[in-house]
Amino acid sequence: MTPQDNKAVLVALGNAQQAEVTKEHLDELAFLAETAGIRSVMRFVQNLPHPDSRTFVGKGKLLEIKAFVRSEQVVHVIFDDDLTPSQLKNLEKEFNTKENEDHYKVRVYDRSLLILDIFLWRAQTAQARTQVELARNQYLLPRLSRLWTHLERQRGGTGTRGGAGEREIETDRRNIRDQISVLKEKLEKIEKQKYTQRKSRANIVRVALVGYTNVGKSTLMNILSGSGVLAENKLFATVDATVRKVAFGNVPFLLSDTVGFIRKLPHHLIESFKSTLDEVREADILLHVVDFAHPFHDNQIEVVTKTLQEIGAANLPTILVLNKIDLYIQRNPDADLEEMIGYYRQMGFAHVLFISATANQNITELKRIIFEEVKQKHIQIYPNFFKDGYAFSPWPQG
Repeated sequence: MTPQDNKAVLVALGNAQQAEVTKEHLDELAFLAETAGIRSVMRFVQNLPHPDSRTFVGKGKLLEIKAFVRSEQVVHVIFDDDLTPSQLKNLEKEFNTKENEDHYKVRVYDRSLLILDIFLWRAQTAQARTQVELARNQYLLPRLSRLWTHLERQRGGTGTRGGAGEREIETDRRNIRDQISVLKEKLEKIEKQKYTQRKSRANIVRVALVGYTNVGKSTLMNILSGSGVLAENKLFATVDATVRKVAFGNVPFLLSDTVGFIRKLPHHLIESFKSTLDEVREADILLHVVDFAHPFHDNQIEVVTKTLQEIGAANLPTILVLNKIDLYIQRNPDADLEEMIGYYRQMGFAHVLFISATANQNITELKRIIFEEVKQKHIQIYPNFFKDGYAFSPWPQG
C-alpha cells in the first residue's frame, strides 16, 4: 500500500455534553479539507477541557492517531484548533519518526493554515494574493521547523548571509522576514490604488453582501446584479471583492460581494484583508445573508456579527436576509416564521426577510426593501435629485 496524497484524519477536542457542536465543527473542518482537495477518512475527538500543552491531545489519543495514520498511510493530520509553535514541532516529530520518514512525510495542519492555503488557492487578483501570502508568511514565521513541508524554500547559490555553519532554520526565517517586508510594500501600493478607486465612488450609495461562507451570497449577487460571479457549493468560493453597479428604477447603487466569514478566521488574515474589507466597512447598507437551513445558523450569525465588530462595521444599517427558507420549511413544516422575525428584530435587526435565492422566493420583496433603503441614502447625497421627493420604482405601488 502506498500513501495517498489526499487522505487525512481530523482531530478536535470535545465532550459528551457538546457532541453535536463538536460534530458540526468537524463537519465544517471536513468541508474545508474537501475544498482544499483533501479527503478526510477518520475523525478523532479528545475528551479534554483544554489542549495538552505539548501535543494538543493526550498520550493515549496520540498513540491511537499515530497507529491509524501508519496503518492507513494517511499523509495529512488536521487539527480543528490552532497549534502553538511547540505543539506543531512536537507533533511533526511524533508523526515523522525514523520508522516512516524514508517512505513519506506526514503533514500536520491546524485550522488556520488550512484556511490560509484555501485562500491562497482561491485568490485571483494581485491584491488578494498579496494579502493571503502576507498573512500566511506571518503565521508561518514562528512555526518554522526542519520538518516543515508547507513552505517552499527559495534559496539561490549566492547572496545568502552567514557562515557555512548557519542553521537552515535561521536562513528560512530570514528569507520569510524578507518576503514579509516585500509583500507589505507591495500591498501598501495596491491599497493606495484601491483607496483612490473607492474615493471616486464616494457619491454613490454602496451596499455590501456579508455573511458566513457558503450561505448563498454570490448566488444572490448574481440575482440582484445580473452578473456572473462565481457561485458554487464550496467554502470561500469568493475571496476577491467583486463590485457591480446596479439600478432599481432610477436609483443607482454599487453592490459588492466580499469573502465570507468563518469560525476562528485567522487573525493575520483579517489584518491583511482589512483593505478588501473596506468594501464592507465603508458601505452604507449591509445585506447580512444567512443559510437559515443550517442547523447552527444562529451561531453563524454570531460569528459574522463579531467579525463585523472587529472591522468596525457593526453599526451599519443592516438587512437580515434569511436564505434557503424553502429547505428550512421542508424540514420544519410547522415553524412559526412570524415569531422568528420578531426574535431577530429583538436582536436589533430592523429589516428581516426570508428568501430562497435558488427558488426565487421573496426576491421581489427583497429588492423593494433594498430600493427603499438605498433611495433614502441617495436623497441624503442628492437632496434635489428626485422631483417632489419622488423616485421611480420598478414595481407597482401598493
